[in-house]
Amino acid sequence: MELKNKTVLITGASSGIGKALAKKFSSRGCNLILISRRKDLLDKLKDEINPSAETVITLQCDVTRKDEVVKVFEKIRQEKLKIDIAVLNAGVSYRMYVEDYHSEFASNVFNTNLLGVIYFVEQLLPDLIERKDGIIAGISSLSDNRGYSGSGFYCASKAALSIYLEALRVELKSYGIKVITVKPGFVKTAMTDKNKFPMPFMISTDKAANIIVGGIQKEKRIIQFPLPIVLLSRFIGLLPAGIYEFFASLLNFKYR
Repeated sequence: MELKNKTVLITGASSGIGKALAKKFSSRGCNLILISRRKDLLDKLKDEINPSAETVITLQCDVTRKDEVVKVFEKIRQEKLKIDIAVLNAGVSYRMYVEDYHSEFASNVFNTNLLGVIYFVEQLLPDLIERKDGIIAGISSLSDNRGYSGSGFYCASKAALSIYLEALRVELKSYGIKVITVKPGFVKTAMTDKNKFPMPFMISTDKAANIIVGGIQKEKRIIQFPLPIVLLSRFIGLLPAGIYEFFASLLNFKYR
């Protein structure tokens, strides 16, 4: 598909992969609707890529708050903007072990990584279904395949997101709407900077954005990268539960 002049909505656009995606889509001639909790960072990003209010719009929104999501779309409709591509990228992660267990972390992770996507899809669907066109891309993770020690909430939220996007893809196919599941491996961001365990084949946000934009342009069902981690995650996913848990326990002891 031709990206020039398409309107792209990106959540979690103020940093990390979202910020890199904003720059990449802008370089392809796209109009942008950038969304984040930190509007000051969005405005700074806007000045970096294109100060024109006609091509870059910044909106403050906490994706975990349904009322804020609704208000954002009220503004979008008032401006009569047609969203061609929605990249639902906002996400959080916490490293937490059973000795310091706090359910509020689970609430934040699931509300952001899963419900934050669902709230946006709810607002996007009426217009996309009416037009019978558009792309919804959800940023999941290659960690959706197993329960990794210290990242149980994150893995579970991404597993739920991947399954949800798959169901949505099936349902929206007859309407001509593409649903894309994006599964990155390790990408160097503030989120991964907190990790203390080895992260092989880590790539930059710029490289990740290149792969994601290219995959969206080709309208791929699933965009997953880098290849070595894709293959490793598939292998780990095929391991019998007992074998996986044995080796995972050893790694848990070593890298806590």
